[in-house]
Amino acid sequence: MSETSPKLRAELEGIPTYKPGKPASAEGPVAFKLSSNENPYPPLPGVMERVAAAVAEFNRYPDMACGGLMAELAERFGVPVSHLATGTGSVGVAQQLVQATSGPGDEVIYAWRSFEAYPIITRISGATPVQVPLTPGDVHDLDAMADAITERTRLIFVCNPNNPTGTVVRRAELERFLDRVPKDVLVVLDEAYREFIRDPEVPDGVELYRERPNVCVLRTFSKAYGLAGLRVGFAIAHEPVAAALRKTAVPFGVSHVAQEAAIASLQAEDELLGRVGSLVCERARVVDALRAQGWTVPETQANFVWLRLGERTMEFAAACEDHGVVVRPFAGEGVRVTVGENEANDMFLKAAEAFRRETAD
Repeated sequence: MSETSPKLRAELEGIPTYKPGKPASAEGPVAFKLSSNENPYPPLPGVMERVAAAVAEFNRYPDMACGGLMAELAERFGVPVSHLATGTGSVGVAQQLVQATSGPGDEVIYAWRSFEAYPIITRISGATPVQVPLTPGDVHDLDAMADAITERTRLIFVCNPNNPTGTVVRRAELERFLDRVPKDVLVVLDEAYREFIRDPEVPDGVELYRERPNVCVLRTFSKAYGLAGLRVGFAIAHEPVAAALRKTAVPFGVSHVAQEAAIASLQAEDELLGRVGSLVCERARVVDALRAQGWTVPETQANFVWLRLGERTMEFAAACEDHGVVVRPFAGEGVRVTVGENEANDMFLKAAEAFRRETAD
């Protein structure tokens, strides 16, 4: 048999594989998965009934235009349908954005560390990633990001709140940054965790988009809405960008089941707000407890917390697993821990306290 392999694109060499959160083990003491920023609650009221009806029709192709969902989103956000585009989660839409704007010779700017898909989808398109380090407080350094813009820059990601640190950029600094960005460079406000924000100084990206044609907002149903397994996200952008997103979308990418679940979720707004409120309260409890133990925890406006541990990162993750919870380690940097069920959070706090005590001895 010939050892010659088919020729593949050189850009794929060295691209890291996306690493999902480690699942809870079916064996041993691990009981809770706090590694994937999933919503611990079951689907919102009305979702299961609508999904059950949709399942009976999965022998048919879904509505490729997502007409029903687009109409709901247009009403919910007060935007034209022509300013909307859907995809397989916000990460799917993010990849469409890179494909629509950037190729070989172009540059995509983002903070680092930030969402680990950014370098992957950038390099897949053949573009050059430009990573701008976070500030010592684990916040976007928007001045440095603006300084990094060149004539080759085509797209800038601003993850707000930032994944995995949970930190945010506020209105004044974000508007100052947007004023420095050339009008022909697309700025993508990745707001996957928007519903968890309680800081009044953090702007709603949709309001910024209305006055700035080079601003695009990403949202998802995977986090607050609890539809992570169905993969549906969307973008709000002015018509040229939204039209380009629809061109780069995988045909029939958002299933009929996902569309119906998203519509039902949008119609359960009151219940959603109650659940998010409970998670925000639990987030505050976890942060306060960690700080009381002596940990330095950045202010988080997402549904997770960040601990910068450096070389102790993997050791800490293993200790948490020994105590029954799986967290998301970034080797040599830190761990991200999802705010989950009260019991899961209690187990994590016990693990963190034990680790701090043992390493202090």
